[in-house]
Amino acid sequence: MFRDAIAVLQERGRVLLPGLTVTVVVAAAATFLAEHYHAPLMLFALLLGIAMNFLSGETRSAAGIDVSSRAILRIGVALLGIRVTFDQIAQLGWQPPVIVIVSLIVTILVSALLARWLRFNTLFGFLTGAATAICGASAALALAAALPAHPAKEKATTFTVIGVSALSTLAMIAYPLIAHLLGLSPAAAGVFIGGTIHDVAQVVGAGYSMSQQTGDVATVVKLMRVAMLLPVIVCAAMITRARGDGGGARPPLLPWFAVGFVILAAINSIGWIGPAVRDAGSDVSRWCLAIAMSAIGMKTQLRELAAVGLKPVILMMIETVLLAGLVLGLSHWLG
Repeated sequence: MFRDAIAVLQERGRVLLPGLTVTVVVAAAATFLAEHYHAPLMLFALLLGIAMNFLSGETRSAAGIDVSSRAILRIGVALLGIRVTFDQIAQLGWQPPVIVIVSLIVTILVSALLARWLRFNTLFGFLTGAATAICGASAALALAAALPAHPAKEKATTFTVIGVSALSTLAMIAYPLIAHLLGLSPAAAGVFIGGTIHDVAQVVGAGYSMSQQTGDVATVVKLMRVAMLLPVIVCAAMITRARGDGGGARPPLLPWFAVGFVILAAINSIGWIGPAVRDAGSDVSRWCLAIAMSAIGMKTQLRELAAVGLKPVILMMIETVLLAGLVLGLSHWLG
């Protein structure tokens, strides 16, 4: 039995090795360029990945690239908790949680109404609105598993994942520029980036491309949004039960990387993590995120959006702009 397990692991390693190797090489190249040109590492990793996106269609590389964009990303985000303490979270004040909750509720409600106005199923608006307001593709996949069955559900989920990933990639590049033009402080820029960009990876990339403080704040605010997945999935489950469509596998209520982030932040807050371990964990986290960002770039296929029509694109663009406006407006009003 032990030999069988070793054989399975070796076979799995052979399948994943080509894609993993490619993403590590691209991350190393991005690190070299970032250090020599004093530019954002995550942006270089993303752009180099996009330049090599043909590799994600290669059978030999696809599996490893997928693991880099998912598993390694989540490890990197979880390890960010090693640099955060609860004192830092408390210093953000009560405003960020209020901003997250209000913007989430308004975005989902407006999205559902817009979907109905555009003659889509209302649940499509719920799905795209929640994906925009919470955590992008992860939220879309989690909610799709919890929502009632529908003939167009799979197509709607696929579009939502593609659309929210593409918009999140564009926001990663554009939002730091907007924050700079608006003259936002590092903390305010972190709240804006963490409260608006859809996917965790792009929040991390955009935040740390500005400054370490902005990246730390953006990560904490983003994980507040991730935590909102729990009540939204409960709402989706209630809708499903009300429509008599229960059963089937359900995703975890909270992603494990968010739980890992909180646990590491708690251990760090107690003081059990020394400076050497903290620095090493931070370096590993940075490498994991660079590798994941290169993989996300390789998987970015913006041309696929052209096949879904204009109205769904308009809906998701309105949701994205609405969320950005809400976060900026609430930050100014509550600040």
